Amino acid sequence: MLQTTIDDLGEPLREVTFVVVDLETTGGSPQGSEITEIGAVKVRGGEVLGEFSTLVNPGGPIPPYISVLTGITDAMVIEAPPIAEVLPQFLAWAEGAVLVAHNAPFDIGFLKAACARTGRAWPGARTLDTVPLARRTLTRDEVPNCKLGTLAAFFRADTEPIHRALDDARATVDVLHGLLGRLKHVDTFDELTAYMKISDPERRGKKHLARGIPHAPGVYVFRDAADLPLYVGTSSDLATRVNSYFTASENRARMTSMIRLAERIEAVECAHALEAEVRELRMIVAHQPPYNKRSKYPRRPPRPVKDLDAHVKRHLGRIDRLSTAQRYEEAALERTKLARTLRGAIRVARLGALAAVGELVAARPTSAGGWEISVIRHGRLAAAGTSPPRQHPRPTLDLLLRTAETVLGPTEALEETDLLHTWLERPETRLVSSTAGWSTPTDGALRWTDLLARAEIHTNKWSTTERLDR
Repeated sequence: MLQTTIDDLGEPLREVTFVVVDLETTGGSPQGSEITEIGAVKVRGGEVLGEFSTLVNPGGPIPPYISVLTGITDAMVIEAPPIAEVLPQFLAWAEGAVLVAHNAPFDIGFLKAACARTGRAWPGARTLDTVPLARRTLTRDEVPNCKLGTLAAFFRADTEPIHRALDDARATVDVLHGLLGRLKHVDTFDELTAYMKISDPERRGKKHLARGIPHAPGVYVFRDAADLPLYVGTSSDLATRVNSYFTASENRARMTSMIRLAERIEAVECAHALEAEVRELRMIVAHQPPYNKRSKYPRRPPRPVKDLDAHVKRHLGRIDRLSTAQRYEEAALERTKLARTLRGAIRVARLGALAAVGELVAARPTSAGGWEISVIRHGRLAAAGTSPPRQHPRPTLDLLLRTAETVLGPTEALEETDLLHTWLERPETRLVSSTAGWSTPTDGALRWTDLLARAEIHTNKWSTTERLDR
């Protein structure tokens, strides 16, 4: 009797041809809106086989807010072919492939509507939506949402999505490959479409490992037979989060694989959510758990920028010249480079300012009436505690200060400093004391914060003088 191979179970993913498509349109619904751009990338086995990109004349004006969002103007599409001419070419190019899109109902819905309006039959292509795939594969601990920009940053996509069809399709390719790389026990397309519906008795049978986990904020660690960490996570309610791994709704292949190896779950209670996030980060850095994606792709620290003002003036000058020449796509790419430079410089300035403070104490009110207290020294969490409701927080604070970790100088752990900075900037956080002023120079990188905000949303023509004066 011949042994069944994985190839006998369905079409291997490495042999599936995917066409990752993205559209730009004049509005959010196929009823009353038209396609203005199609961008697509054909891939198989992790390799790019070809690309398809064209502007489309929508047959009417593009709303101004759409032009601001995408950079596509009426002048750019006036000589572009209509959808009746573009659609047959695209469908022929994508024939036989699995159509992939981020939020597929939107893109596929527009393509189907275009087929109906031009008298063509929809080819009935197989489709794959990376949004639900991401929701089932990634956790809230890893990404706050499943927007394309968030996922592209998480998987370190080579192309940044900028609301242009081909760039967004390229970014979606990297997201798709990143998600498929997480599915260690999914080898065929049939398994890919079905794995989320399968309930794993073996995984559910290990639910006893979650017994005794407290309902408290903290960090949880899945450990294998050798007591080595497999996966580290954090939650404001440890018991609820850990138990969710053993329910029928948890069908991510990588988590199923991890739980099969797990023999023990360790729970570390923390004073509050900030301490839990910091401890999780430190444990991932220290142990490199194999099922934590962050341990494989740690966030790279930004590089300091020398003579930032000169960089800004140079980028703005290029944007103005390209916009004046109506080379809007190149101007948008220059805008993206400017935004990337500003983001890194502003992050370095913010984190450097916090790391320079020898000791800073801050507190945040709890829903029960107490206070979450954090002692931060040189950008590192040195102590954390929670004062009881209806009691003065001073005794808790004094104890934390006496037992806080000694930090001799600025930390190199920028991700931890970033977490602390975000917590400190929340409206409900109160500064209690500081050994030095927590500030940044008025002529430093932070004076470009407003410019960064504009750079991230605008692609139309800029005035260099106006931007620099602001």
